[in-house]
Amino acid sequence: MSTDLYQRFKERNVVEKLIILNILVFILTYLLNTASFLFNYDGNMLVDWFALRPSFEQLLYRPWTLISYGFLHVGFFHILFNLLILYYFGNLFLDFFRSGQFLTYFFLGVVSGGLIYMMAYNYLPALKTQDTILVGASAGVTAIVVGIATYIPNYALHFRFLGSIKLMYIAIAMVVLDVVQIPAGNAGGHLAHLGGALLGFLLTRYLNQGNGIAEWWKSQWPIRKQTPLKTVYRSDPSSKKEVRVEYDQKRIDAILDKISKSGYDTLTKEEKDYLFKAGKN
Repeated sequence: MSTDLYQRFKERNVVEKLIILNILVFILTYLLNTASFLFNYDGNMLVDWFALRPSFEQLLYRPWTLISYGFLHVGFFHILFNLLILYYFGNLFLDFFRSGQFLTYFFLGVVSGGLIYMMAYNYLPALKTQDTILVGASAGVTAIVVGIATYIPNYALHFRFLGSIKLMYIAIAMVVLDVVQIPAGNAGGHLAHLGGALLGFLLTRYLNQGNGIAEWWKSQWPIRKQTPLKTVYRSDPSSKKEVRVEYDQKRIDAILDKISKSGYDTLTKEEKDYLFKAGKN
């Protein structure tokens, strides 16, 4: 049975695997809550060892907490909202990016959110005196949402009662809500979200430009601005190749424009296959 469960887990995409891991950790956290109560232990061992605290000194002794906090959640609705957003936006993200890029956004978003949280509680006067911990995948999830919204800002999601809303407006609304809610409570969580949002924006907007690591990142992009294709013409091959590239790029642009206006699901199978092959070249 365990082998069958493991095989099913392996068949899931990276978004679903991440969701399953979060759920398993959430269940374990509540089991340890029960054990802590029965054995009169003050606290939760999992939270004590894997939640992020604002002290840089403690981070030196527990460096893993800069990532592990992203798998802890304090309540049912906390994990429910995070994983619902991760499921829908994560799978949309995979329509345009690779699995490795998804993990890059998520984990760097978690790290960025954690660092913003720590700096805020060490240097902002209103927060310096507060004793707190940071848990939740929200910073990584926000990095995914803002990252894909920056890449395809005019892509519209359809809601039953609200109609079609472009991704850029959803991302802006999330950021604004976090900013205005900082004084209302959970300041550390909202600041961490902003750190994830900043990371997602920068990865999409800037790391595909320039030299060095940026050039490497650009080479990983699923869709290139220019698609080099071979030609079978013998006469003036350079000009023939140039015409072919221009034609194919126009088709790619037309497909992307259709996605931004009507959504990925409206593409025909031929258009989806064409876009996938173009990204592989």
